[in-house]
Amino acid sequence: MTAPAVRRSLVLALLLLAAAAPASAADPSALWHIVHDRCVPDQVQRHDPAPCALVDLSAGEARGYVVLKDISGRSQFLVLPTARLSGIEDPALLAPGAPPYLADAWAARRFVQAQLPVPLAREDLSLAVNSYYGRSQNQLHIHVDCVREDVRAALQGARATIGESWRPFPTPLAGHTYLARRLLSPDLAGTNPFLLVAEAAPDARRHMASYTLFLTGAEFAGKAGFILLADRADLTRGDMASSESLQDHGCALARR
Repeated sequence: MTAPAVRRSLVLALLLLAAAAPASAADPSALWHIVHDRCVPDQVQRHDPAPCALVDLSAGEARGYVVLKDISGRSQFLVLPTARLSGIEDPALLAPGAPPYLADAWAARRFVQAQLPVPLAREDLSLAVNSYYGRSQNQLHIHVDCVREDVRAALQGARATIGESWRPFPTPLAGHTYLARRLLSPDLAGTNPFLLVAEAAPDARRHMASYTLFLTGAEFAGKAGFILLADRADLTRGDMASSESLQDHGCALARR
């Protein structure tokens, strides 16, 4: 797509999301309808992903994904499967050979970068998947955006203490306690962080709906990798397990 076409697609996506937003609580399938009823048919029939910024069906519709500009923030995008998947708790995400949606989402950070006036480092960018209790939509969607400045500082400050197994992060982030681990991989190829969350606690696999996943780029001894965070909802304490709260949809990091 040309740059003007991309801008037109984003404007249309914003208008559609704005129209859907008041009804999102009543219609938890609003995002699914945008993907299934608009973006995929437009790509197949007219070779135009609008209102999405990208529709990738190269692996087939059952394993494809779309990139959609979110109505919130200057640079936030969503990555959604073209298959009907409810959210982080969907068993298909833990199945052998599951599509690499998180790797696709990390690759889609280029759309975030294109909205910003300065280039950002991998440590500035992040992915977030909210729990069942921390979301309004029942179609898996991965938030792709900048990291909050205070969260970035805390993670980088504790980077040397983060190992290759899940351990409590030493300080609360956005008011909540997270588990943290590192992952050595430049692009998430060949790895499935959803499976890693399922191993975060003995009963995590049975309670995936209660978990949220956050990851951000990092470097460990000069090797590219990621810091992964996981949190389990605790409704009695007001913790909805929404790691999207660790992102900054205004991207202050781009204004440094």
